[in-house]
Amino acid sequence: MFGKSFTLFKLFGFKVRIDVSWLIIAVLITWTLATGLFPRYYKDLPAPVYWWMGVAGALGLFFSIVFHEFFHSLVARRFGLPMKGITLFIFGGVAEMSEEPENAKTEFMMAIAGPLSSIALGVIFYGIFRASAAAGWPKPVQGIFGYLSYINLLLAAFNLLPAFPLDGGRVLRSALWKWKGSLRWATRKAAGIGSLSGLLLIILGVANVLSGNFVGGIWWFLIGMFLRYAAQSSYQQVLIRKALEGTPVRSIMRKDPVTVPPSLTIGEFVENYIYKYHFKMFPVLEDGKLAGCITTRQVKDVPRQEWGRRRVGEIVSHCSNENSVSPEYDAVKALGLMSRTGNSRIMVVENGQLVGIISNKDLLRHISLKMDLEGEEGKNTQ
Repeated sequence: MFGKSFTLFKLFGFKVRIDVSWLIIAVLITWTLATGLFPRYYKDLPAPVYWWMGVAGALGLFFSIVFHEFFHSLVARRFGLPMKGITLFIFGGVAEMSEEPENAKTEFMMAIAGPLSSIALGVIFYGIFRASAAAGWPKPVQGIFGYLSYINLLLAAFNLLPAFPLDGGRVLRSALWKWKGSLRWATRKAAGIGSLSGLLLIILGVANVLSGNFVGGIWWFLIGMFLRYAAQSSYQQVLIRKALEGTPVRSIMRKDPVTVPPSLTIGEFVENYIYKYHFKMFPVLEDGKLAGCITTRQVKDVPRQEWGRRRVGEIVSHCSNENSVSPEYDAVKALGLMSRTGNSRIMVVENGQLVGIISNKDLLRHISLKMDLEGEEGKNTQ
């Protein structure tokens, strides 16, 4: 979903990241507020004031989106769902989960938390707006608080639309899930409504462009495209998780992984292993005992001129919950671990001994075979 992003700060253990695409929307919002909305409602102010109001409004929107997604993340953590963090991108923000909720109640509570927080924030900003007007604060200050009240209530209303994966669509999915007891069926229905909603927005965008509202039409078109894609990909993610559910890593792992001795120089390792096998992680064995693993990321941290004298054993990463699992570890959780850590391969370790390697390619191959044999719905409707 995202392109290149960077971390802004960390709040209560959640990393708040911003995708470079959000910088585009930030500039557009500032421009729209400074040249359109604020001059329309607050006339005869100096041009620099409108631009400062635009910047303040964009920063306020940034805060509002983080506030909204932060409450999603807090509730998710309360129900034991691991969260990767919060990322702002061109269409808003998202609290990134590496696993699906375990039950309909968790889904509902997590989904509804965002819109409720936006409604609360909108009411607070409206109270400040009214108080600032009564106190005679400067018009630009009143305008900013009035805008932030409006935009938060609009954010809540839009997210409550029953179009998955918007919050309203997740609320709908939780109700369908509770009714039928099937996450897969509930996701298929909710995603279908989300996909249809996206199509309607695309048609609305085309109609606006044809009627002369080019900018507004393009935005509706892009939002519709995004919503349609997000609905379809969310359903595919559920199918993937259901295809892996209940399968231990032992059933999918490769039992004859390529290993590396710690005595190799980094240069030899790069030439004889990375370039030969094209893996990003290799287990390191010393006298038949597992010492840990080495990754291409670690190699990149070593200056090129030191590759001839530095050895693999000097930079090996020891086994941890980030790079190793047990043979009985659930394949769904292994997929979530890979997503959370960015590791494409994980060591399978039993009693301190290396017994195999599980990679995202192995998981995808298993999913593909299972879907070919059982079909999209599978033998189990759950």
